[in-house]
Amino acid sequence: MPSTALPTAITKLGFDPDYLPAFEDKLFIEGRQTARRLTNFFALLLFATVIATYGVLSGSTATVIGAMIVAPLMGPIIATTAAVVMGSLPRALRAFALTVAGIAAVVIFSYLLAWVVPDVTISFTSNGEITSRINPGLYALLTALGAGAAGAFIVSRAEIADSMGGVAIAISLVPPLCVVGISLQKGRWDAAGGALLLFMTNYLAILLAGGLTLVVLGVGKVAGAQEQARVRRRGFILFTVGTLLVSIPLTLTAYQSVIHAMDSHKATAEVNQWLEGTSYQVDMVKVNDRVVIATIEGTGELKPVQQLANQLAVTLRHPVIVNLRTLPALEGIASSP
Repeated sequence: MPSTALPTAITKLGFDPDYLPAFEDKLFIEGRQTARRLTNFFALLLFATVIATYGVLSGSTATVIGAMIVAPLMGPIIATTAAVVMGSLPRALRAFALTVAGIAAVVIFSYLLAWVVPDVTISFTSNGEITSRINPGLYALLTALGAGAAGAFIVSRAEIADSMGGVAIAISLVPPLCVVGISLQKGRWDAAGGALLLFMTNYLAILLAGGLTLVVLGVGKVAGAQEQARVRRRGFILFTVGTLLVSIPLTLTAYQSVIHAMDSHKATAEVNQWLEGTSYQVDMVKVNDRVVIATIEGTGELKPVQQLANQLAVTLRHPVIVNLRTLPALEGIASSP
């Protein structure tokens, strides 16, 4: 086998050194076109904020997806982790500063956009575009890790740059920041905190997974000096620690969701058992801490509700209050024409 076969194979699978100048020009906003590129960045970011804010408020998933595609915020985040991998502290700091400026711009602008919207039209309980972003769990972290790795892989290859739109849809950056602005404007600090946690999860996961992907691809080979290696090492320590910190509340949320689902399943089984021998059927059972809301449908007499409460207390291992809602079963018989 010729001696050049192995290096050629590595070049095909990893990062192409000849692509480095174009790679740096794509990621890092510097040089003579800095002012123009910054103008483009903030213009697109503000356009995306308008689209995302009103898409979230209207509950339109398609509109929010459009905002994800327009938003350029993933660029400086990938640039930050790429600069760390390459050992360039000045570039990393500039990309980080641009990311912070972008975050502030989205939150402030969405706050102002929500100011003109009447409070009665905004629901933090029934609007799926809001509720899905104020209570993130571990799935959000796992999704962000995959999207961060995919984004870094895409920017390292000129031939698949068109796939970045799919990554932008997979990971949520501008929409949760818009929810932060909306929540702050309406005085919902709890919702703002949840949406900010989702953004930080996505942000740190992109930095960590994207950076590791670039290292595996060989981008880190340009950081040969000792100082550059130190920058990369310290950067990855920060990325890892940050990701572990956000995983704590995400894990707690996931645990609570599992417990809630198990309690609902147990409660549903108990309600079904209590209804045996009647014409009623379970429509919905919801466990909310110590309150069990059960909706049933049918006709006829029921067993004592206290019996159900006692059964649920034993199963759930704590006293409960049963809120029983009955829906009458109505039948219609069509007469012959």
